Amino acid sequence: MEFGIFSQMHVPPGESEHDRFLREVDVALAVDDVGFKYDWAPEHHFLEHYSHQPAPEVFLSFVAARAPRIHVGHAIVNITAAVNHPARVAERIATLDHLTEGRVEFGTGRGSSSAEWGGFAIPNAPLTKDMWLESIEQIPCMWQDAPYSFEGRFFRMPERNILPKPYSKPNPPIWLACSSPPTFALAGEMGLGALCFVNGTLDDIRPLIKAYKDAIRRCTKPVGGFVNDNIAVTSQMFCLDDGDEARHHFAKAKTSKFLEFFFKWLDSVPRPPGLPATGPVVLPEPTPEMLLERTKAGGYMVGSPDEIAASIQRYEDLGVDQLIYAPLTMVMDQKLVLRSIATFGKHVVPRFDRDPVHRTTRLREAALAARAA
Repeated sequence: MEFGIFSQMHVPPGESEHDRFLREVDVALAVDDVGFKYDWAPEHHFLEHYSHQPAPEVFLSFVAARAPRIHVGHAIVNITAAVNHPARVAERIATLDHLTEGRVEFGTGRGSSSAEWGGFAIPNAPLTKDMWLESIEQIPCMWQDAPYSFEGRFFRMPERNILPKPYSKPNPPIWLACSSPPTFALAGEMGLGALCFVNGTLDDIRPLIKAYKDAIRRCTKPVGGFVNDNIAVTSQMFCLDDGDEARHHFAKAKTSKFLEFFFKWLDSVPRPPGLPATGPVVLPEPTPEMLLERTKAGGYMVGSPDEIAASIQRYEDLGVDQLIYAPLTMVMDQKLVLRSIATFGKHVVPRFDRDPVHRTTRLREAALAARAA
């Protein structure tokens, strides 16, 4: 099991973007120090309070320059041509791959919000799937050592040599954002890592993980240069030596307010049972007792190192390869956030992640060795 963070850039009402950007960087440096392996940043446009992170390539390059070990991941680049021209995406990913010497994770997707795709004059959500598919098939072609040209449905290019080529051979790891069962199967069939963005407990995620792992075993022609057999699940974590103290602080952190923004903006993500199918969502803040039960059920991981480790073990047993936490999707003093990271890094990370090399690097190197044999 590996660990990452999600640099969401949630800006609660009354707080400033500037302070939040600097706090996100501080958290990234802190997790790099204690053994987390990935910093993932989303790409979102126009989503007030939920995420003010429209240029993850800028944020991640700043983090990578200061954090020497961590892999910087896009979760996700919206690769629909109307939002980001595929050639520009190929150029940016390859450039950052050189500057980090192979520490880039290329997560892709098509957007989850009508506020976003509509803002770029895309007429409907189903069209974004076709746009994504066209782009994901073409970007690895642009990285080949040959001039490239294309006449497609959503973009076209006359013959050009797209530069630079990636530092990583054959290419950086490629991922897909997943929230519904068909998308998990699609990611596996295409040899892509699955970035799991779902709400619920371990029981809710179990069939999605199975769909992905079954599909990736069938993959013989990955979209990229190797099969990225990797499933990462997003969750929430707050770890202190005293589990009751952790739950006391977390219960006051306005995490439900963040979820209300999530459901307000991400209208393409299926809502869990019990919530209205459309319209505003009002959620109560969790109590310490609720947080303890959710941790036992494999939802939020809030408590002592032992309590959290027991929850993580269930994910590992299920086949999850990485857990991604979002330390700043709440309202909490930065000293407490950093204290939680230090506690988790000291007492939990060493129990589960004993390999100093990233899983994506192992997979890429194994594919190259097999090709050379």
